[in-house]
Amino acid sequence: MTMTQQPAEPGGKSTACCARQHSTSTRPGAEAPETASERVNRRWNEILQETRVTQTGVQILFGFLLSVAFTPLFRELETLDRAIYVTTVVLGAAATGSLIAPVSIHRLLSGQRMKDEVVEAAGRLMMCGMVLLALTIGCTLLLILRFVVPGVLAEVLVGGVMLWFGLCWYALPLHLRRRADQRSRTHDA
Repeated sequence: MTMTQQPAEPGGKSTACCARQHSTSTRPGAEAPETASERVNRRWNEILQETRVTQTGVQILFGFLLSVAFTPLFRELETLDRAIYVTTVVLGAAATGSLIAPVSIHRLLSGQRMKDEVVEAAGRLMMCGMVLLALTIGCTLLLILRFVVPGVLAEVLVGGVMLWFGLCWYALPLHLRRRADQRSRTHDA
């Protein structure tokens, strides 16, 4: 099994991570096209895996943030640092809500024949949660680095980290999608 392969599903069919399996290509040797039901099931399984990864991270970070208010040094925070802390905790709570919401939606709507809608809503909540998570991490860094480095260096470092998140989490995937679309159009032509 390669890094891009997921374990075989019941029936022996394996799926490639992030693959464009829903093409209707009839080229010789090409995989059979994915049915709408198979596609929504694959997308749901991918969302579940992504949720497991992000939930763990956001819950650990949120727990850490909650404990900070009970430390002796917290009373010494300046007004700006308290505002950054409150903003960070609220962003962390919102990220936690967004990243756990797909589980609740699935549980409440399971068996209602709404899988397409559930997958669509869960995907949007995951994207929202990722943005909120990035902002939570950025604010956490800002709060910590304001105590560790002098002057505006904290803001500069946090800006660099946020730029890196933007590149890794959004710009790179969009770039890869555009390249795949261009390749697909070239093969179809």
